[in-house]
Amino acid sequence: MASMIRQRLVVTGQVQGVGFRPTVYKLAHRSGLTGVVRNAAEGVIIEIQGPDSPESSDSPVRTFAPNLQDALPPLARITGLEVQDITPIAGESSFQIQHSTTGEDHQVLISPDTATCEDCLQELFDPQDRRFLYPFINCTNCGPRLTITRSIPYDRPMTSMACFSQCPQCLREYEDPLDRRFHAQPNCCPVCGPMVWLASPVGEQLAVEDDAVEGAARALASGRILALKGLGGFHLVCDAGSDAAVFELRRRKHRWEKPLAVMAPDLDTAHQVVDTTAAERELLLSAQRPIVLLPKRMRHDVSTQGLSIHLAPDTDHLGLMLPYTPLHHVLLVAFRSAVGLHRLPILVMTSGNLSSEPIALGNREALERLAPLVDLFLFHDRDILVRCDDSVLRLNRTTLQAEPFRRARGYTPTPVFLSRGGPCMLGLGPELKTTICLTKGDQAFVSQHVGDLTNLETFAFYQDTIRHLQSILRVKPELVVADLHPDYLSTGYGKELSEQEAVPLVHVQHHMAHILSVLAENRHEQPSLGLALDGAGLGTDRTIWGGEVLWVDPRSGECSRTGHFTSVAQPGGEVAAREPWRMARSYLWSIGITEPGSRPWPWLDEHAQADAFVQTMLEKRINCPTTTSCGRLFDAVAGLLGLKSVMAYEGQAAILLERIQNHDDRSAPYSCPVLAKRDPVQLDTLLLFRQVHADWEAGVPADVISRRFHMGLLDGLGDLAGVLALRTGVRTVGLSGGVMQNGTFSGQLPRVLAKRGLTPLVHTQLPPNDACISLGQAMYGRIKAVQG
Repeated sequence: MASMIRQRLVVTGQVQGVGFRPTVYKLAHRSGLTGVVRNAAEGVIIEIQGPDSPESSDSPVRTFAPNLQDALPPLARITGLEVQDITPIAGESSFQIQHSTTGEDHQVLISPDTATCEDCLQELFDPQDRRFLYPFINCTNCGPRLTITRSIPYDRPMTSMACFSQCPQCLREYEDPLDRRFHAQPNCCPVCGPMVWLASPVGEQLAVEDDAVEGAARALASGRILALKGLGGFHLVCDAGSDAAVFELRRRKHRWEKPLAVMAPDLDTAHQVVDTTAAERELLLSAQRPIVLLPKRMRHDVSTQGLSIHLAPDTDHLGLMLPYTPLHHVLLVAFRSAVGLHRLPILVMTSGNLSSEPIALGNREALERLAPLVDLFLFHDRDILVRCDDSVLRLNRTTLQAEPFRRARGYTPTPVFLSRGGPCMLGLGPELKTTICLTKGDQAFVSQHVGDLTNLETFAFYQDTIRHLQSILRVKPELVVADLHPDYLSTGYGKELSEQEAVPLVHVQHHMAHILSVLAENRHEQPSLGLALDGAGLGTDRTIWGGEVLWVDPRSGECSRTGHFTSVAQPGGEVAAREPWRMARSYLWSIGITEPGSRPWPWLDEHAQADAFVQTMLEKRINCPTTTSCGRLFDAVAGLLGLKSVMAYEGQAAILLERIQNHDDRSAPYSCPVLAKRDPVQLDTLLLFRQVHADWEAGVPADVISRRFHMGLLDGLGDLAGVLALRTGVRTVGLSGGVMQNGTFSGQLPRVLAKRGLTPLVHTQLPPNDACISLGQAMYGRIKAVQG
């Protein structure tokens, strides 16, 4: 008789609420093993027992761990696996799934919210299925996770499904280890689960269930605006093919020019309005279902066929996503029926908020905040516990790399894996595009997109995010890290936290945090150069930085500013960041031009009086902080070319400048030399602008000027990095900052550096904009903690 062997496996990662235990159960049964499996604070605990074969490594017990790795359910992700031989248990005759246990040392990842799986979709549209057209169908392979989770462990009582008692049929599924819905915490059906209803702006119920969805679809088809309760908050919805509806939505939301995202029911419909590659289609169909920025399918070079001209007027791309909840699927089916065969069944889906506010979460909150914006509400009664916007990505067709623009639903709270473990740090983020970051061991948990900390509503969301992430991770930071800028709300909150929680607070310069973040993503621990290209960050010299080359040692925390753009004045401070003509005026002043030449400056018709005032400001250096910002250089060029005098949203001028490039132009790029004898080394961006001005004066088309500017600045940056690489002996260059969202820069700058023998590092998990700052702050905290 063969001797028995028993092993204990501790599995960590994304292994709770994703069908992991049923997979273990099935694998144990197939292998003829006995034992137990349970969720615990330290992970999923598996004990397996069976006959041993000392002369062979092929015994079912010893091959169980590698076989498990090959049998993972779709949403599971193992980040750690420990195997230990333990004493066999006599008389054990079966394999059991045990109840969860809790504890403080929590090592399990909560799964992000995921799109409806194919099995659930088949049931959703099967007239014979008991969940036919039920808007809350889900299973262990799909559905809500983070947004319904109050705390851990991820069990039904800890979610917003706790108030829905399962009916006998649902309970049988939930308790059957061989069922696809075994321990699917949101499991429900029309008998026992949440319901939808249509309501007026004053909250009067107008219809319920199927009638509510059909009523909403008919209203959308007639041009009305709907507030739809989704997965991580409310969407504002209207017919994407109706100019009148889209214009009215913009008027009510006070979002006049910023692009609006749309949702198409399927790829075939999407292909009528956008072009896609295979990789882009893979992104659209992924479990994360992000908004993907895709080239518009143009007709007569005017607009995307069948869609409103008001959707994305500033760009040749359209943000498009496919349905990711069953409610989206049934609404789009009803909308297709309502609009008929001759109209596209595509809906605008934009965040349910006024511009600058956080996305609305609960029904009462939505009625208070969104009633003036909409004609109808489509509510449901499953509470959303965590606000979470849609994620936004672009596939760069030059590098074939997916580039995150906004990281939220579908991706958080998936961690960034670090090169080593360490104490818990809290990175508080900057002011704009804020996220927070908590580290735990060798993992960094960057929160969902919070937004701009410019109002009390967003600040409250920010504080809630910190508390919730600490709760689900079961951590307490040993150090808090804030931006150097004293006036950021996040910096002030760091001081408050430090005093209340008796935790040390340190500050790190904005652009150093940018570079530390891209190095952390790439697990690069050696000294590196970093190109930090963005709009603004307070420098250590109290000027406004934004076109920087830094030498950074991610082990010691040493950082030096080795190069930057030529300094200019920023007349009016923050006002100039919204009015590109001011930066054009400043650059003209800096190259000695104080009045128009052969052509009138484009902004004089609207801003003649202000222009005269700005001249006085420049002459007397009144409210003219010094800046080296790359973003402001783009603004200056766009302002001189007359593309935009006053921006309606951040980055608009640079987006327009990028869009108009003549990619067929083969004339030489502008010269942008390195002033190598200066300390720090400078990039002569004044000479670059002087050439822009000369061509503009000569009547060279704006699209040619834009292309020559882009390519000249790229060459200059490559030369600057090359000079500093020789001086420092460092060949690795991290690239970060909002300018890296420019498709020309993200596609070409890594190539420019590689041609000079340098190794570029780019963001692949986090956006290069200020959303990555919190990770860099947390990394700086780790350095300081080690140094004591």
